[in-house]
Amino acid sequence: MATVDPDGTEYPGGTVVVEDGRIVAVSPGAGPDYGDHVPTEHVDGTGHLLTPGLVNTHHHFYQWLTRGRAQEKDLFGWLTELYPVWARLDSELVYAAARASIAALATSGCSTAADHHYIFPDGAGDLIGASVRAARELGVRFQAARGSMDLGRSRGGLPPDFAVEDTDAALAATEQAIDAWHDPAADAMVRISVAPCSPFTVSEPLLTGAADLARRRGVRMHTHGAETQEEAEFCQSKFGQTPTEFLDAHGWLGADVWLAHCVHLDPAAIERIGVTGTGVAHCPSSNARLGAGIAPVPELLAAGAPVGLGVDGTSSNETGQLGPEIRQAILVARARRGPAALTARQALHAATAGGARCLGREEEVGSIEPGKLADLALWRVDGPLHSTIADPVAALALGALPPLTLLLVQGQPIVTDGHLTRADPEDIAGQAATAARRLAERAGLR
Repeated sequence: MATVDPDGTEYPGGTVVVEDGRIVAVSPGAGPDYGDHVPTEHVDGTGHLLTPGLVNTHHHFYQWLTRGRAQEKDLFGWLTELYPVWARLDSELVYAAARASIAALATSGCSTAADHHYIFPDGAGDLIGASVRAARELGVRFQAARGSMDLGRSRGGLPPDFAVEDTDAALAATEQAIDAWHDPAADAMVRISVAPCSPFTVSEPLLTGAADLARRRGVRMHTHGAETQEEAEFCQSKFGQTPTEFLDAHGWLGADVWLAHCVHLDPAAIERIGVTGTGVAHCPSSNARLGAGIAPVPELLAAGAPVGLGVDGTSSNETGQLGPEIRQAILVARARRGPAALTARQALHAATAGGARCLGREEEVGSIEPGKLADLALWRVDGPLHSTIADPVAALALGALPPLTLLLVQGQPIVTDGHLTRADPEDIAGQAATAARRLAERAGLR
């Protein structure tokens, strides 16, 4: 058992007791004496590694419908090719994409998922509600980041004008999403965050207005930051600042903020992110797929920044799985900084407790401790691909992704023996394929 608690406690065996969706006891041995009380269910974890459920800190569910496109483009070219396609989304297409995205996450050990949706075509329906519906059906804990873009190409932004919203309308719709879906309770299954898209897609009034809205309503803030060199050049040319300086000047650093990517950071930016407690969603596979670079994760950790892992959208990380990002984070860090740059346990921490801290849920999920919600993942590490790896954490973090025997969310199984318990994967796959074809036809694609 790897508890990922503040002391990094691990037990070769151990017992976790769950009652009413919460962890009530964690012990190194066979567990407490129950007396006359017999547990209603016992799970034998022999040959397994128990970890907290994984926490995905950055995603774009809708991109499931455009996987495999713009295969050799950098971020700006990739976005330019796909904006016109995404501008034809509607709520049923987003629902189909969200189901498929969540299925991929859950079956790779993810119990909490953040999704950043930032494109809202006129007449498309309730797109945030569509993703909430999918998350509730499949049983994951959901952090919906209501995104926005108002800086179209005619005003110096990257997106086409038809893909952006009016500033006031975007802020009003964001507040409506908070009213409709946000649950501040400690055991909340759905929370909303305020999430303007990026420095090259939003105006300064939208950025400052979004920060004011989030802090007035007491919700977290999320945006992209310093993802590519092109973004850095855009900010320097337009604002005379680095992306981090620009975000900082508009109230977008702080302990209630987490930023996606943070690849291109100078030492001053790393220090400022650390000092302010700003979280970072590290998306190693997506950054590699788009050729964006490698985030300075060891430096961010040394500076005290909370670092979590993210899949990012599945048009730039076609696996859609969070579990493999643990291994990928280790490999890219070591490719950049050497064999001790990031350890297996640091990567597991990012996938669990670090991610929970980014989302403001470190008191509730991300580690195995009494009082926390029973979001747990049980990995089989005695099979043919892992039986010779003596360290179970290394089996998870350095080997192939182990089979997932059980994933609990608030004590309820949502994956057993690698299979979803609440939905038919063939139905999800068929619905998503149909939705992808419909979207491609609307966009005039082959």
